[in-house]
Amino acid sequence: MSDKIKNTAGIVLAAGKGVRMKSDLPKVLHDLKGKPIIKYLADTLKDMGLEKAVFVVGYKREMVEEALADYGYDFALQEQQLGTGHAVMMAEEALSGFEGNVIVLAGDVPFIRRETLESLIDLHEKKGAVATVLTSEPPDPSGYGRVVKNAQDFVEKIVEHKDCSEEELKIGEINTGMFVFRKRELFENLRHIDNSNAQGEYYLTDLMEIFLRQGKKTAAFKTDDYREALGINSREQLEDLAKAYNL
Repeated sequence: MSDKIKNTAGIVLAAGKGVRMKSDLPKVLHDLKGKPIIKYLADTLKDMGLEKAVFVVGYKREMVEEALADYGYDFALQEQQLGTGHAVMMAEEALSGFEGNVIVLAGDVPFIRRETLESLIDLHEKKGAVATVLTSEPPDPSGYGRVVKNAQDFVEKIVEHKDCSEEELKIGEINTGMFVFRKRELFENLRHIDNSNAQGEYYLTDLMEIFLRQGKKTAAFKTDDYREALGINSREQLEDLAKAYNL
């Protein structure tokens, strides 16, 4: 285990129902070729040897906790799904004794590779960033938040598709919803985000603009293969991802 991984904890967002799956089963428990979606990521984190991992659960939490019972991970409850920023806030108590980096991951992204996550953490350290977002460049970026950078290749802001200007919609690099943060600055600044946006939710991405105003560095690491960062929001996407990876 490298020192960077030793000094890193994980937060996995797994509280959603997944309405578009058209099922009463929590989204992250849907079967992907004989294995629940969430277990792909749980196995990757185990392989990485993270010091600590907290899974934020909500809808039918008992089922999700039972599926992950053998891993020895911690759980935090998000009773109301009020956005990604709110979900991460729920994990603060579980990480109270930890100092270092926190990698925030989506529980519905099964094929993110260990090597990609380790490269993300590595770049975060090398850039001296307070926050680093994992990005990708899919053939069609429609519907995704765009990553706006400055001349020095640092991130200025991440704008949700619904809130994008015409110019911002031309950007091909998107936010995958996965980040590394310095733990102390993450939780100190989550208190400053609000929900004045099209969705009325607390976005984790708003932290990028807050850090920029504070004069802190925010970086981006782009994965070579956009498919590995794809999440699953519908049965069609579940089938498409299985086909893409020949499962």
